[in-house]
Amino acid sequence: MASQQGYGQFCPVAMATEVLGTRWTILVLRELLCGSTRFNELRRGVPRMSPALLSKRLGELETHGLITRRVDADSGAPAYRLTEAGEELRPTVMSLGSWGQRWLESQLSLRNLDPSLLMWDMRRNLKPEALPERRITIQFLYPQLERGQRKWWLIIDRAAETDAVDLCMIDPGQEVDLYVVTDLRTMTAIWMGIVSIQQAMRDNNLQLTGDRELTSRIGDWLGLSPFAGEQKRVSP
Repeated sequence: MASQQGYGQFCPVAMATEVLGTRWTILVLRELLCGSTRFNELRRGVPRMSPALLSKRLGELETHGLITRRVDADSGAPAYRLTEAGEELRPTVMSLGSWGQRWLESQLSLRNLDPSLLMWDMRRNLKPEALPERRITIQFLYPQLERGQRKWWLIIDRAAETDAVDLCMIDPGQEVDLYVVTDLRTMTAIWMGIVSIQQAMRDNNLQLTGDRELTSRIGDWLGLSPFAGEQKRVSP
């Protein structure tokens, strides 16, 4: 269904852009492709998007046949899942990310710092299989941030069947196995693959205190951005 303010062209590129080119749509698809299915999960991946606009974009994606909406019989909460057409956009969205990582200036990424988005991305990319088989609590501390955004906890329960990983902004009241102290810019640069963990530690921009095994294997369990391995290119 084409928008009344669309391009008015029969070209498939124009028609696809009418569906995908509206503000936030690609980022909502990114969240769905990353595995988010609940409204609140999607909101955490696009924290600056209003709930009303998110609802609107989800409705549009459903109308265009890219997602389905099903209400859970037990909780009554809706769940959103990609259709075959939506899933087929995965290489397109990943290609956009790879292009941005290769060709856009690194400093542009580091102007858009957001602790909630960074920690949410780190939470879902963390690799529990590289951690000991027990419950582990890791605290991230960003001393320069305002109170309320300064402390974050990742809780990994290897004893659970699904290797559950929880993200908390409020002290969970559990013994902390590893303290990670850094600034938001450095942690974002590490996650994006712009700065290595080793370089950040040599520059004294990253301090690790606690369990030696967790410290020595941080490069194994701290999952980075899926685009972190892309080689930077220089535009002519």
